[in-house]
Amino acid sequence: MSDEKRLSQLTLLKKGELKYPMNPDEAELQTFENLNKERDFWITFKTPEFTSLCPLTGQPDFAHITIDYIPDEVIVESKSLKLYLFSFRQTGTFYEEIVNRIYSDLQTLLSPRKLIVEAEFTPRGGITSIVKVDSTEA
Repeated sequence: MSDEKRLSQLTLLKKGELKYPMNPDEAELQTFENLNKERDFWITFKTPEFTSLCPLTGQPDFAHITIDYIPDEVIVESKSLKLYLFSFRQTGTFYEEIVNRIYSDLQTLLSPRKLIVEAEFTPRGGITSIVKVDSTEA
């Protein structure tokens, strides 16, 4: 299969004008074929500037999110993932819901061999919250 055909579904790359999604339901996560299916390899994404809103106060919450996974058939395209994570910026939801939503969306999209999503939220009221969903732990 030619690269042009294989990558034709990646419509967010090279786009001059881009509409940012206002919530995760509007975001479009895109994938491309994993050409190294015969081996396990980890892909790690880190976003130190993740933001969302407290659903009760409307105040911003900040987190460092790390996504680690071993792909199977497909790999998530990083710009679409960036826009997806950005879409939480105006979303009022609790920490635990955010991490589980990211995990579920990536699990459904990728069906990876292994997946870990971890978020460390900055202190609020003197308490740092870390939420982790890990398919590698039984």
